[in-house]
Amino acid sequence: MIAADYKYDLPPELIAQAPLEQRVASRLLYVPGQGAGRRELAFRNVGSLLRSGDLLVLNDTRVIPGRLHGRKASGGKFEMLLERILEPDLALVQLRSSRSPRVGTLLEFEAGFEATVTGRQDNFFVLRFSAPLEPLLQQYGHVPLPPYIERADEDADRERYQTVFARESGAVAAPTAGLHFDQELLSSLEQSGVELAKITLHVGAGTFLPLRPEQLASGRLHSERSEVSTDVCAAVERTRARQGRVIAVGTTVVRALESAVTNGVLAPFSGETDIFIRPGYQFTVVDAMITNFHLPESSLLMLVSAFHGKESILDAYNHAVAHKFRFFSYGDAMFLERQAQESEQ
Repeated sequence: MIAADYKYDLPPELIAQAPLEQRVASRLLYVPGQGAGRRELAFRNVGSLLRSGDLLVLNDTRVIPGRLHGRKASGGKFEMLLERILEPDLALVQLRSSRSPRVGTLLEFEAGFEATVTGRQDNFFVLRFSAPLEPLLQQYGHVPLPPYIERADEDADRERYQTVFARESGAVAAPTAGLHFDQELLSSLEQSGVELAKITLHVGAGTFLPLRPEQLASGRLHSERSEVSTDVCAAVERTRARQGRVIAVGTTVVRALESAVTNGVLAPFSGETDIFIRPGYQFTVVDAMITNFHLPESSLLMLVSAFHGKESILDAYNHAVAHKFRFFSYGDAMFLERQAQESEQ
């Protein structure tokens, strides 16, 4: 398979640069599993697509304000984007500067603290900081808005680029399908008989990097930390027993649940996942998903294509473009029912 097979034309003006005033005011494109019936609705009415006995699985990761700026000792400016904290004062990061710093380079941040480059891992750098990093990020860090949002982060992003159910700190990108829910909507769904469960998958900065040929060849992606608890496994089992559906809120939930499958059985999981779900993958757990629109030629567009069929997905994306849906992190959403498994193309 080649990434160019997952291309579509997107006018730049459809890339959402800011959130709507209300989370639930976004649009939702419903794409059924079989046959006709695709339709548009307001996200606040997502409950009309759910049934009593369904299980809605959310990702409770919390975004760290992981973007910092500074200068190298030589005077050149740089931007740092956190990938993950390895130890209190040690981190894996992306660095953007005119020249890649060498091991031993001293980095001076705008807020007055320092870090030293101690190594490299693929596209990432390992930095040793002069003090524990997370408190520094909470005080001085910027919200790590994706590169396609062409503005500086604002104070409001600290709240809006975060789900209302975020709890476990560790992500540097939001699980954006969850941004459409407010607490009132979640409570309403529970009252209607929909059960809620939460996994944790800490989204890394690698999610915004272009797919590399070696990833396509190996079928593995960058690694992210994930946890699926015993309680979540029990909730899925209860849902199957009452003939409800397991509905994932976001591709991160799909990846976490499918990573926790061993020999066809969902089991508690805590560790690293580099699962690459693409056409040809056989799903075990998830029956439907709520997801935002994804970048062309990306692993996430391949994931939803595996779930619903590539031609159907690209057709739905073309519909969304024609009807001026808002795309990507602060954009609108889709509700996808799983289609019969598609062989890899």
